[in-house]
Parts: sequence; C-alpha cells; structure tokens
Amino acid sequence: MTRDHRSPLAIRIGAAMAVVLLIAALHIEVGSLFGENATFLPFALGVLIVVLWAGPIPAIIAAITALIIGILLSARTSATTPVANLLAAATFTVVVGGIILLAHRITRSHRLAELRKREASDVAEELNLLIDSAHGHAIYMLDPSGRVTIWNKGAERLTGWTEAEAIGEHAVLFYTPEAVAMGKPDNDLARAAREGRLEQEEWLRRKDGTHFLAAVAVTALHDENGHLRGFAKIVQDITQRRAAEEALRANESHLRSILSTVPEAMVVIDESGAILSFSITAETLFGYTGDEVAGKNVAMLLPSPDRERHDDYIGRYLASGVPHIIGSVRTVSARCKDGTVIPVELSVGEARGCDGRRIFTGFIRDLTERRRTEEQLASLQAELIHVSRVSAMGAMASTLAHELNQPITAVVNYVEGARDLFAEAVEADRPVILDALDHAAAEALRAGNIVRHLRDFVARGEVEKTVEPLPPLIEEAAAFGLMDAREKGIKWTLNLDPAASPVLVDKVQIQQVLINLIRNAIEAMSDRIERRLTITSAPDQPGFVRVSISDTGGGIPPGVAAQLFSAFISTKARGMGLGLSICRTIIEANGGRIWVEPRASGGTTFHFTLVHAQAEG
Repeated sequence: MTRDHRSPLAIRIGAAMAVVLLIAALHIEVGSLFGENATFLPFALGVLIVVLWAGPIPAIIAAITALIIGILLSARTSATTPVANLLAAATFTVVVGGIILLAHRITRSHRLAELRKREASDVAEELNLLIDSAHGHAIYMLDPSGRVTIWNKGAERLTGWTEAEAIGEHAVLFYTPEAVAMGKPDNDLARAAREGRLEQEEWLRRKDGTHFLAAVAVTALHDENGHLRGFAKIVQDITQRRAAEEALRANESHLRSILSTVPEAMVVIDESGAILSFSITAETLFGYTGDEVAGKNVAMLLPSPDRERHDDYIGRYLASGVPHIIGSVRTVSARCKDGTVIPVELSVGEARGCDGRRIFTGFIRDLTERRRTEEQLASLQAELIHVSRVSAMGAMASTLAHELNQPITAVVNYVEGARDLFAEAVEADRPVILDALDHAAAEALRAGNIVRHLRDFVARGEVEKTVEPLPPLIEEAAAFGLMDAREKGIKWTLNLDPAASPVLVDKVQIQQVLINLIRNAIEAMSDRIERRLTITSAPDQPGFVRVSISDTGGGIPPGVAAQLFSAFISTKARGMGLGLSICRTIIEANGGRIWVEPRASGGTTFHFTLVHAQAEG
C-alpha cells in the first residue's frame, strides 16, 4: 500500500476516521476474538494502514480517535483493572507514535528518492538535449576494449554514422587508415587509461570517407574500486577554425613583412597614448626595441616641450573631435633613444578597435638625409650661381675694358688740359679749368660705379630678399648686359611700368637673370638684319609682376623649347646648357616662374614673374 498523493487532506482524514470507526464497530461486535487484554491491538493495525496510505497527519488524528475509543471500550470490560487499561493505553500511544514516526521517515525517504530520481531524469534529459544540440561536437562512450556504448546526436551529425551503426563498433572505425596502420586507436586508449586524460589534435574519418581535423579529449572512467569501466570521448571539428587561424597567421605574417619593408616607421597607440605596436623600421629609427616601448607613453619619442604637451593634445582631440594632425602630413621633431633630436615627417590615421576604443597609427619618415641633401643642393646652387656670375664676367671682360677705357681716357684728357692751363696761369682760364676738373671727377665716379657694380655682381652671397624698386633694378642690369650692344647694331627699348614695382627679391640674383637673358638675346640676333631688343615690366596676376625680354632673333626649335630650362640643354654650339637652368632655379627660389614664348613676327620672348611687394603688405 502506498500513499495516495492525489487525494485532498480532508478526504484522507475522513477515510482515516472511517477506518478507526470500522475497527471500533468490529471490536464491539466480535471483541471476544481479540481477547480482553488486546483492545488496542486492532487500532494499532488500523493506524499503521492509515499512515501508510494517508500520511502522518490523518494517522495522528486516527490515533487520537482510536486511543479515546480504546479507553472507552476497555472501561466496559470488567476483566481488566484501570491500571492495566491505563498501561495498555500508554503502550498503544508509544507503539502508534513509533509507527507514525517510522512510517513518516519511510514515506519521506521514498518521496526524496522519487524526487531525486525525477531530478536525475530531468538533468539527464537536459544534458542529452544539450549534448545533442552541440553542433560540431561528438560525445560518446567506449567500453574498456574501445567499443562504442553511447552515441549522441552530435556524433551522428559530425561523423555520419547513426547510433544503430555505431553502437558496438570499435573506435578504429573513426580513424584514418594511416592512423590505424600505426596502431594509434589502441595506443590512445592505453595512454588515456595510464594518464587519466588525453587531449590532442588528429585527423579523423567520416562515414563518407572524408577526413576532418579534430580536437579530441579522452577521459578514462573508473568504478569505486578503481577498475577501468570505459572511456568518455569528446570530439570537436576544428578544420574551419584551424584554416581560419592559418589564414590569419598568414595575413599577419604578410602584414609584418610589408611593414618591415616600408621606409616609414609605424607606431600604433591607444587613446591614452600607450604604444601598442612598434614596427621594425621604428626600432631602427629610434633605437628602441618593441619590448622596451610596449605599453609606454608615446611621449617618450618626443623632445621637450612636445613631450610634456602630448597628452593634452590627445585629450583636446577626444573632447572636441576637431583634428589638427589626423589625416595630414606634418614636419615635426622626434627624439631617439640616445637623445638625438631628428626632423621627421609625420602622418597620423585613426581607427576604432573591436571594443570601440580609438587607436591611432603614425607613419614616420626620417628627414635627416633629405635635409642634408637639401643643404648640399642649396650649397651647390649657390656655387653654380657664383660660377655663372664669374663666367658671365669673363665673357664681358673685353667689353668692360672698353667701357672703363672711355671714362679713364676722359679723366686723363681733362686733367692734362687743366695742367696745361695752369702752366699759363691766365685768370680768364680759371672757369675752364674748374669745368675740366668737374668733368674729370664725374668720369672717375663713373668708372668707380662700373667697378663697384662688377664687384657686387661677382661677389658670392646668401639669398637675402629685400624690397627693391623694379625699374632701377632692370636699368642697372641692362647697363651691364647692353655694354657692347651699340657696336653690334642692337637697338633696345625699356618699357617699365611704375605700377609694377616694388618687388621682393634678391637683387643681385635677379640682375644676373636679366643679364643672362639680355646676353642670350644679343647673341641670338647676331646674324639677323633686324636687331631689336625690348625689355618690359607690367602687373601680372594678383600679387605678381611680369618682366619680359623680347628679341628678333631666329627663335628656338620646338623640340628644344619643351626642355630649354633643363640642365645641359643649349642652342649654342659651345654652350654648356646651365645658364637657363640656373635662371629657372633663381626665379623659383624668389617665388616666381619663368617660361618662353615665340614672337608672332619672329624671335623669342622670355617671361618671368616676381613677387609684388605691395601684395605682401
């Protein structure tokens, strides 16, 4: 008899009372069958039935009722004394109490056992559902000999063998032929039994014959006596994961190979300025290893005061979102491990990591060699300009001698005439003597000016731009360039616009350009009938003025015009091709540009622009 869990408590109490009353009625009718000293015995049996069927509460109520009825029934019997009746009632109470307590414990143990069984069943069912839903995982059991005893749905999906096909089969079924030939299935089980657990990666076989890379974990199972009772095996397909890892490693290796060959150093930092990545080129540039700078603030690569201000720069950008250097290229200074400060070209890009935090990547190019090269080029340029000036003066040496001969001869004549007049000492000749001396002084000053201008032109000096009036600048240069023009039949015209002045230039260098272009124009017209040279100045585009030198020579061949300003390109039989190249260098260094155009009526016009000083005000 078992307890009826579904009956309400009131029904079970009523049924218990009915059992007690039924026993009482039987006792009254056939009490002699129980004996006069066994009044409480049938009630004890009734309480035992009630506690087993209805539970402890109805049994307690039934016991109390039976005790009262038993006492009343005992009082009707004259064969027993009151003391004996009281002793029987006490004995009944103790026995019934023990029965109820024992029955309660029995039913409680039974209930707990059922509860544990139900919980175990639920856990097993949930575990089976979890195991069966584990995609890419196979979980199965093997007996000590290596034959399958339990085969889950995941194993079916992963390998293709159904439970009916796998149960009882040896584990060699799932290994590749090469592994079977090497005895690997039995060796794996022996190792797992010896070590308790075995984890490894190996190639396994599916039902269709295809192979897959698996992560395998084998656990040896023992009973309470330590005897091996089987193995639990978990298999995970890692073929795609391993392929992805290999692809990722290949990409990382490829990226590292690229970054190790690019000329720029690469430094990656986070929002706090901590260095996350430091390329091999960066190690070479700064002298630090990647391990030395990892996690440290990038400010260590900057000289003062940028070192102290760098965190503020990042903080302002993160707060405002206004980029100052992001996406642009800037020339800054960097500090190497040995304390050397070098010029670098820095470009910074921004990205976001997987966690949403910003990361900044800086590409850094060392400008030390470029600066050194620029300085060497500047020195070479100055040397070429000086050589050009000296060469130009060598070409004009004879003309300068002729020009200087005129004022010197005039000075000699005037002085000799004054000497002769002084010898006669006639008062009337005094004004003539004074006039002769004035002319002699003027001619001497003229010769001195020619020599001074020659010295200034030939002298080497650094580029120093000053604000200069353009007309006098052109006139002084023309005076040198046109020294022998009259003897060669050259007619020249100066059309200088006062509005195209002043200019911001290096005066000596611009005069060198003018003299070079004027001398070239004179040579170009040496075999022409019409020999006319025109020098003009006029406003050009805003902020600039244009100077033009036009001749009536034979012009420049089209094939030469395109590269006329390149070094070693010349239209002269004995020219070195450096003059116009130097002219272009000078004009560009002074902020302008130079070009050539053919004249419609024959000849050539050279144009160059200069910075209009008024535009700088």
